[in-house]
Amino acid sequence: MGFIKYIANEKHYKEVLSLIDKAKHTLWIGTADIKDLYMNDKPFLATLASLLKKGVEIRLIHAKEPGTAWREDHEKYPILYDGMERVLCPRVHFKLIIIDNSVVYIGSANLTGAGMGMKSPRKRNFEAGILTDDPEMLEEAINHFDSVWIGNFCKECGRRAYCADPIK
Repeated sequence: MGFIKYIANEKHYKEVLSLIDKAKHTLWIGTADIKDLYMNDKPFLATLASLLKKGVEIRLIHAKEPGTAWREDHEKYPILYDGMERVLCPRVHFKLIIIDNSVVYIGSANLTGAGMGMKSPRKRNFEAGILTDDPEMLEEAINHFDSVWIGNFCKECGRRAYCADPIK
C-alpha cells in the first residue's frame, strides 16, 4: 500500500501543483474549468511549456474553453500548440492530475487560482481531495481518464450536440 494524503484548500497549491514540476514522463490533467493560474509567479502554462521541452507528454481534458487570460498566456508558448494534447469534453467534471503514472490527485479543485488555493484565504475556494500513489486507486484513475480520452463514451453521449469536436 502506498501513501494517501488528504489535501484541503491551500495545500492544493503547495503540495499538488509543486509535484507537477517534477514530472519526468507524463502529466495528465482532467478538469471542468481552467483559468489563468500562476505557479511561483509565472503562468502555469510556462511550467507546461518547460515540461514539454524536457520531453514530458502532457494531456489535458477540460469541459469548456478557457478564459481570455489563459488564452493570452497560451499564445506566449508556441510549443503548447503542437506539444500539448488537448481534448474538450463538455461532460468532464472530474478533477484528476496524474503524474508519471505514479501519483494521482483526485478531488474537487478545478485548475484555477481559486480552486488550487493560490488566492488569499478570504478569496480561495474550499476544496478537498486526496493525493496518493496507492496502486489500485492510481490504476482506476488512469483507466477513467483514458476511457474519456479515447472517446469510449462519445458515440452514445447525450451531450454530443454541445461537443465541438467529438473524439469518435
